[in-house]
Amino acid sequence: MSSGAARSDTGRNPQRNPLRDPLDRRLPRIAPPCGLVLFGVTGDLSRKKVMPAIYDLANRGLLPPGFSLTGFARRDWADQDFAQVVHDSVEEHARTPFREEVWDQLAEGFRFVSGDFSDDAAFERLRATIEELDETRGTGGNHAFYLAIPPGAFGDVVGQLREHGLTESGAGAWRRVVVEKPFGHDLASARKLNTTLDEVFSDGSIFRIDHYLGKETVQNILALRFANTMFEPIWNANYVDHVQITMAEDVGIGGRAGYYDGIGAARDVIQNHLLQLMSLVAMEEPTSFEAAALRIEKQKLLSSIRLPDDLAATTARGQYAAGWAGGEKVTGFLQEDGIAPKSATETFAAITLDVDNRRWAGVPFYLRTGKRLGRRVTEVAIVFKRPPHHFFNPDATEELTQNVLVIRVQPDEGMTVRFGSKVPGTTMEIRDVTMDFAYGSTFTEASPEAYERLILDVLLGDPPLFPRHEEVELSWRILDPILDFWAAQDQKGKRPEAYDSGSWGPASADAMLARDGRVWRRP
Repeated sequence: MSSGAARSDTGRNPQRNPLRDPLDRRLPRIAPPCGLVLFGVTGDLSRKKVMPAIYDLANRGLLPPGFSLTGFARRDWADQDFAQVVHDSVEEHARTPFREEVWDQLAEGFRFVSGDFSDDAAFERLRATIEELDETRGTGGNHAFYLAIPPGAFGDVVGQLREHGLTESGAGAWRRVVVEKPFGHDLASARKLNTTLDEVFSDGSIFRIDHYLGKETVQNILALRFANTMFEPIWNANYVDHVQITMAEDVGIGGRAGYYDGIGAARDVIQNHLLQLMSLVAMEEPTSFEAAALRIEKQKLLSSIRLPDDLAATTARGQYAAGWAGGEKVTGFLQEDGIAPKSATETFAAITLDVDNRRWAGVPFYLRTGKRLGRRVTEVAIVFKRPPHHFFNPDATEELTQNVLVIRVQPDEGMTVRFGSKVPGTTMEIRDVTMDFAYGSTFTEASPEAYERLILDVLLGDPPLFPRHEEVELSWRILDPILDFWAAQDQKGKRPEAYDSGSWGPASADAMLARDGRVWRRP
């Protein structure tokens, strides 16, 4: 640092030392002494996301030296066998480089408990293991239980935790539970699940993971809207024509037939990821970025969402058929292993939603998700209205489309603005141009993986990015009528429409927008 920079900094606040000030937001927040118990350690989620994220947090110095990770599964493993599983997962999926000294310290806190969810003796061994970790690793009675298991097993595990005294903590300590989506399969089951959790854990100790909320660009939606005066004045029905929110995948269901068949694209993605994205894009400005203030505005927005009257015209669903994707010939959904030949489960879903408030009155929100689409991409597109009149010759603007602000969530995080500009030359010709901001080329810091942020927030007890049960139930209130309508269509023999793998979905989805005089973006 130059002497001039130093004088300037101390001149503003001579008492403040940024290297020691606990309020300086540039300083990392490190988890307190604690441990995490992971149920479902053999699943893809644990191996590909949770275990690598824990290592990456340790590698970044954000976990306490005595952090412990306890695995629970029906495997006849010793502690070292579990350590090898974690090692293999880290080696294959971790974001940060492998460092032996970090691994050695982390691995000292690995424990494994063998048993199934109905095994009382196993949960007694788990209680003894936690007590041993408190004694030898200094975890201080602070433990989070991560349920990376099917929702149907939540009640069994939570009941066993309560039965064996594992949800009780001493003075100044905490016990928390982490649950993964789906949060039920409809409103009734979501309420039942919430009741099960609420009977055992306090409201502030329940963390519902929606990993999309941990992505850097999703969090940046709030910064984009409320830290820039150029956007907020036009973020309303006076200027916005419509909004498109897309989560497209270029892969099929893979080996997830047992999970996916009967769930479908709407339950899997729209009920959680896309409605959460929509709430952040459309909500009013919160009084602060504290969890309570954010939740109030998200809940108000979700409460304001209305379904159009004609669901046949404003929704679409489909199943991918055989075709070409990524240069390879692929099978259709109904030919996938484990899928019933007459399955009505949708792999593509698109819906139209209206927001019944002054800011968004008359602005449709189009949400879509699907598998085996043209490419993997998640984005929010704010499409603006055309100017009220053009004084340009129509020939001069024939290549000009509507202004669009695109927020790219994945895979290349960033934002793009499309607007019209004059083409160099002597004639007045207007053409679309884009301005692009990409995280990878703008910031030297690499974006943490979403699970790193979310797991650290659990250990810190920081809840802003976790949906509360009110939000979950409001989301099901929106989606349930659509699912009921589709089920009635199935009874009439109107199945999901087939679409070619590698395309952008069924023709009915294009017709849905065409009725409004609009078209889907092709990212």
